[in-house]
Amino acid sequence: MSAAPRPTPRPLVILISGAGSNMQAIVRAAQAQRWRERFGAFVAAVISNRPDAKGLAWAAGQGLPTAVVDHRAYPSREAFDAALADAIARFDADGRALVVLAGFMRILTPGFVERFAGRLINIHPSLLPAFPGLHTHQRAIEAGCRFAGATVHLVTAELDHGPILEQAVVPILPGDTPEALAARVLTQEHLIYPRAIERWLRDAGA
Repeated sequence: MSAAPRPTPRPLVILISGAGSNMQAIVRAAQAQRWRERFGAFVAAVISNRPDAKGLAWAAGQGLPTAVVDHRAYPSREAFDAALADAIARFDADGRALVVLAGFMRILTPGFVERFAGRLINIHPSLLPAFPGLHTHQRAIEAGCRFAGATVHLVTAELDHGPILEQAVVPILPGDTPEALAARVLTQEHLIYPRAIERWLRDAGA
């Protein structure tokens, strides 16, 4: 009996701006859940817009390729996004990469989003469509919400919109601070982001 065909390679390119804790959760999940064997999926690179992003050192320590595209070196969002797309392309020869925003603190231009349409995903620390944008935990507490959470979604040109792939709900406790709530939400982000990616890979027939 012949062996089952190997899945077509599917690079994952993860974009970060800081410590990259969600990136770390994704890298660990890819290894533990055998994404390469099951889906052909592997973390091809970790790219940051900040040279001092701590997640770059962690990724390099795991043997992963890293790159920096410093947004401060470009005169416009469009110029930065063009350079970022070129950096991604170096790890995406076949145009199949799933681009994963993991704490990437840049608003992407419509042209960039269109280029990677359907294979560009983000995680946002609220139960979208509630509280898009910044300061989500503070806003949820001030609004008197009883629950907060996180959402993994496909990226569209409209900020923090797009089809929802996964959500997690976290209770807001009496006396909660934004920092305490953020810490509890983050633990759930580390669970749902790898889960959403695995579902995307399965549905995409990677």
